[in-house]
Amino acid sequence: MSTEHEVSHAPHGSRRDYHKGFILSIILTAIPFWLVMADVLQSRTLTATVLILFAVAQILVHMVYFLHMDARAERGWIMLSLLFTIVVLLIAVSGSLWIMYHLNTNMMPIDPKAARNIP
Repeated sequence: MSTEHEVSHAPHGSRRDYHKGFILSIILTAIPFWLVMADVLQSRTLTATVLILFAVAQILVHMVYFLHMDARAERGWIMLSLLFTIVVLLIAVSGSLWIMYHLNTNMMPIDPKAARNIP
């Protein structure tokens, strides 16, 4: 029996990197919270767009500082698998939205009086 263990030489961040990621995460959470709670932006569409941008930035911060994902990790295979996952998710979400939109527009309209009689 061998007592040797396999050692992974994956890149790990320093304590400074973890602190930097933590501070960025707090900032990227606090600003959208303030934008919504203080009703800073007048337009709901603009507010939603800004929140989505902050969410994407938050995802990137977590990927870089906590998951240590970059182009060098695993010789690029992690980035390739991440891109594949993003493409599959985009196809699934956009296809679902497209189907729901067309189902909504192509459904036969029903008047409120007839809707009350449906069991």
